[in-house]
Amino acid sequence: MDVKPITGEVLYPSKYAPQMKEWNGFTRSNEFDFLKTFIDESHKLNLKVHVSLNVFVAGHNFHDRGLVYQDKSHWQSINYTDSGLIPITKLKHKYSTMTNPANREVQLHELEVLKELARNYPDLDGIMLDRVRYDGIESDFSRLSRELFEKYISEKIENFPEDIYKWVKNSNGMKVRIDGKYFKKWLEWRASVIYNFFVEVRREVKKINPKISFGDYTGAWYPLYYEVGVNWASKNFDPSKHYEWATREYKNFGYAELLDLYTAGCYFFEVTKEEVERLNEETIKRGEAAMGQGKEYWYSVEGSAEIAKEVVMAAVDVIGGLYVEQYKDHPEQFERAIEMCLQKTDGLMIFDIVHIVNYNWWEVLERGIKRGEESGVNR
Repeated sequence: MDVKPITGEVLYPSKYAPQMKEWNGFTRSNEFDFLKTFIDESHKLNLKVHVSLNVFVAGHNFHDRGLVYQDKSHWQSINYTDSGLIPITKLKHKYSTMTNPANREVQLHELEVLKELARNYPDLDGIMLDRVRYDGIESDFSRLSRELFEKYISEKIENFPEDIYKWVKNSNGMKVRIDGKYFKKWLEWRASVIYNFFVEVRREVKKINPKISFGDYTGAWYPLYYEVGVNWASKNFDPSKHYEWATREYKNFGYAELLDLYTAGCYFFEVTKEEVERLNEETIKRGEAAMGQGKEYWYSVEGSAEIAKEVVMAAVDVIGGLYVEQYKDHPEQFERAIEMCLQKTDGLMIFDIVHIVNYNWWEVLERGIKRGEESGVNR
């Protein structure tokens, strides 16, 4: 259940974040505790409730709504694009107004929100974090990030941001990114920022409720996930042995061992690795952060699930996730994807239920789960 959407508002009474009481003309009264009602009714049905929160984001760029559009504009990410350094509120093709994860003020705010949630709803079964990441490879290039990175490497950077990377025109006149001498160390530092936040959040939430499940949700495309500053692998997996972008120290910031629950979005239309060769770019929506346009084997439900299991190294169960809207008008493909998730991972996460409702795909969902069970899975 999502209780903190990308605007930075929350769907329950809070001392630390504004409560969303209106959206698109629909309103909710002060007397109705949406979250408590959901927990109570779910527990009557013997269902567990995990709430999800969008962490390092505080605005909706399509609606100019959220905390960064109020008094927290200094929280927003500064992106180094091929047009220079630009605040993310000016990048209107991006719907999520991401913040700077290294900003301590931002971190403390998110910590208070999470601690309050655990305190005020002791019957809550779990917390699932989402968007605990940077906006992308172009963020964050604020003065604060420069200062923190210089402290991390114990050096002053002579040319910033060009010593991280720079934009140059290629032979076709197109601007391309060229990595600078500090690029890999910059990636390592960003991963350390996210890792240290996970350490702190888990510690503080578990102090309040030791029994609560502490979870995280990311995309499954690990070979590109460095672009958003996240290493969700096991601390025992060394990406420097597999990928040129990783330093030897990058593995120190794998956080899989900190999680009780982990879901990996296997967000690909193709189900099998063989289907990748027949990829039709025109029919596939790929808008998630750090997702490229290549045709590697992991651009499939099967391949991304396999790579997620490989890098997590059994530190935590991997729950494979599917983005239902990717299969619009292709229920048979969605059914096969469900079966593959249940074959290759430790469970199934559907993103999200509104699409099942809108498409009336309950029977499709049921058939897919049964196919997974018949394939020898015991989940």
